[in-house]
Amino acid sequence: MNHRVAIFDTTLRDGEQSPGASMTIDEKVVIAKALEDLGVDIIEAGFPIASEGDFEAVQRVAQSVMRATVAGLARCHPKDIERAWQALAHALRPRIHVFLATSPIHRQYKLNLSKQQVLARVAEGVAMARRLCDDVEFSAEDAARTEPEFLVEVAQVALAAGATTFNVPDTVGYTTPDQFGDLVDRLMQDLPQFQQAVLSVHCHNDLGLAVANSLAAVKAGARQVECTINGIGERAGNCALEEVVMALRTRHDLFGLETGIDSRRIFSTSQLVSRVTGLHVQRNKAIVGQNAFAHEAGIHQHGVLQCQETYEIMKPEDVGVASSQLVLGKHSGRHAFKDWLNKQSFELSDAHFEKTFAAFKALADKKKTIYESDLLALVEGELQSTTGPWRIASLHTSAGTGTPPTAAISLMDERNVVHEEAACGDGPVDALFKAIERATGVRAVLKSYEIRSVTSGRDAQGEVSIEVSHGDQTYRGRSFSTDIIEASGHAMIQVINRLCRKAQNEADHLAEAYHAS
Repeated sequence: MNHRVAIFDTTLRDGEQSPGASMTIDEKVVIAKALEDLGVDIIEAGFPIASEGDFEAVQRVAQSVMRATVAGLARCHPKDIERAWQALAHALRPRIHVFLATSPIHRQYKLNLSKQQVLARVAEGVAMARRLCDDVEFSAEDAARTEPEFLVEVAQVALAAGATTFNVPDTVGYTTPDQFGDLVDRLMQDLPQFQQAVLSVHCHNDLGLAVANSLAAVKAGARQVECTINGIGERAGNCALEEVVMALRTRHDLFGLETGIDSRRIFSTSQLVSRVTGLHVQRNKAIVGQNAFAHEAGIHQHGVLQCQETYEIMKPEDVGVASSQLVLGKHSGRHAFKDWLNKQSFELSDAHFEKTFAAFKALADKKKTIYESDLLALVEGELQSTTGPWRIASLHTSAGTGTPPTAAISLMDERNVVHEEAACGDGPVDALFKAIERATGVRAVLKSYEIRSVTSGRDAQGEVSIEVSHGDQTYRGRSFSTDIIEASGHAMIQVINRLCRKAQNEADHLAEAYHAS
């Protein structure tokens, strides 16, 4: 049996389906390159038939990635498969990923197909994909709720038609480790074809069991795990890449399996995905959370000081977390700061670097102690604040007992024209948001507003996270500052910039379509 588990990352496809986590094409290319550096075997770049933007993203990733396999998703429809191949045609290692639902509930209510009709579509779709591409994966959507004997039939048909990988998704996160392990074991036992073909799993996290189910499947013989950075994805998300990889590595005594992942790049890749999507990592998240290697209890601290292994089963350095939090200070120069940026996978232009370095020095003057989390927050805030047509020139708020809260804002647009507005509100943040809406002309509904401290102490930076709805879409914004009001303003500007970019992209596509016709 092969002792290596392939890592199939679907952050750019399934991960992007998290509400508010949409990415630009350039952002997808940056993440794809980081995933390749991380050592991911297969990068699923998107669903080419879904939109022109998805098609172009898959095409750009396929042209940019040199070592990893690039996959494009397609339904068992000729147009989907043709479109996927058009997007992947220039990839060095292309894979067409075809899927069709197989469970009784999907056959009856979504597809209105009999078992025999499903089998026929599987055969036709896989055969067509194989004529175009040597590497074809077939996924039996909702496999975990499919009758096991029928799933065996589906696998037989898919493999006979030319599939090189057969994927078993727990599409709705319904199964448990024992059940899922037994299902994979049955497929391995009933189908000798898996001596050559790869059996893959794709687990969702609706019951919080995605990683556990994936590991049970691996123990039963699966040799590809589909996952995402930080576990992002539909609903409660997917199997988290960092968790399944470090579980296999840390418990090598139990699994005896390897991956091609360079674990030292896990933390920086996690931060990159969080920065691009606006979905921050929960503090107690395994492997990459802020508290993953933190010890507050006196007993724990004493134990770690005596022997690190008393309370740490992994070294923080193994996943790219610095063992020391205090890394830079007010006396640090440009070279040290640039070296730290490179280690964290930040890519800045010279002009942007100078602006960010100036912000770092200003923060160092404000804070007595600077932690790595302060630096990450600062750089992420600077990156986000400059992406789009609007930026804050100045703001002022006023609030107090017996006086109505007010805010005045001065914004610069992409032509460096100043727009000034003022507003009253229920509080200074509400007033600020209203003033921003007036200045930009963009109306949005605030759905949630969260504040958390990035570090400890009275001079700690605060992180403001907001969720805004516009039409039928949800967008997230996040910013950092020692001034919570200022952070709130930048978070809202970040959301408005995303709305403006989306509107501009749609207008560009319409113009292209018009000229093409």
